[in-house]
Amino acid sequence: MPDPSGESLPHLRWSAQPDLPDGPILVAAFGGWNDAGDAATTAVDHLEEQWGSQPFVDIDPEDFFDFTSTRPEVRIDIDGRRRIEWPANVFRAATTSEGLGVVTLSGVEPQLRWRTFCDHVLGVAVAVGARTVVTLGALLAEVPHSRPVSIFGTAYDADDADALDLLPSRYEGPTGITGVLHSSCHDLGIRSAAFWAAVPTYVPSAPSPKAALALAQRVSLMLGTTLDFTELKFATDAYEHQVSELVAEDDETTEYVAHLEHRYDEEPDSFTDGESLVDEVERFLRDQD
Repeated sequence: MPDPSGESLPHLRWSAQPDLPDGPILVAAFGGWNDAGDAATTAVDHLEEQWGSQPFVDIDPEDFFDFTSTRPEVRIDIDGRRRIEWPANVFRAATTSEGLGVVTLSGVEPQLRWRTFCDHVLGVAVAVGARTVVTLGALLAEVPHSRPVSIFGTAYDADDADALDLLPSRYEGPTGITGVLHSSCHDLGIRSAAFWAAVPTYVPSAPSPKAALALAQRVSLMLGTTLDFTELKFATDAYEHQVSELVAEDDETTEYVAHLEHRYDEEPDSFTDGESLVDEVERFLRDQD
């Protein structure tokens, strides 16, 4: 299928051309470096399910991944045949019940050729006429699992921040694929924003449906859509119960969490103030290897 963007983007594999209302929103999340607790990718997966999104194009992983680092996996399908699953970055499209066009990108952060990769992402954005790109991320922070998730939004430059009522990003230091993507959006004149959720440092490897729920709700609020979050709410209740049981098994961790809870209750602004959370994100990003 020819590339609808009109550009030479050989790594896009189109399977359909979606019929979307004018000015859709592109929501993207990448597993890996900036997806603590798998919260961002889980949020996008839930949004896709709620909207009934259908795939229409993906990015061939061949030139963007070091397969000795992000290895493909062998699976056996329902017919008993072995197949290879490669790292995927898949775009899906839908129209919400409110008549808004939405495109999602759920994928894996690549290791190679980030500028070319972002060119392909924005090639899809241009092809569907997207007016805004929103990325989701999650970071490890000193927050208690038993309190509301700290979540905030930033924009790449002051104009986008004013237009979207968000904080302008002041970050300087190492970045992930989302940082490069926002820079590419700015260069192309596409408005962009980022939403981050905070995940407790003491459960770094456990999936966090609670943070995923907060991100999905924040996107829904931004878009003015009504969605069913029952599944994520049930998962959140189970998550909180399981983490509380684990915390109770260790006196030192119990004391640490109690300290965080007290701090949250006494100084809620330190967890919900946008400036403070931006500082937390900057610390997190600089500490990554």
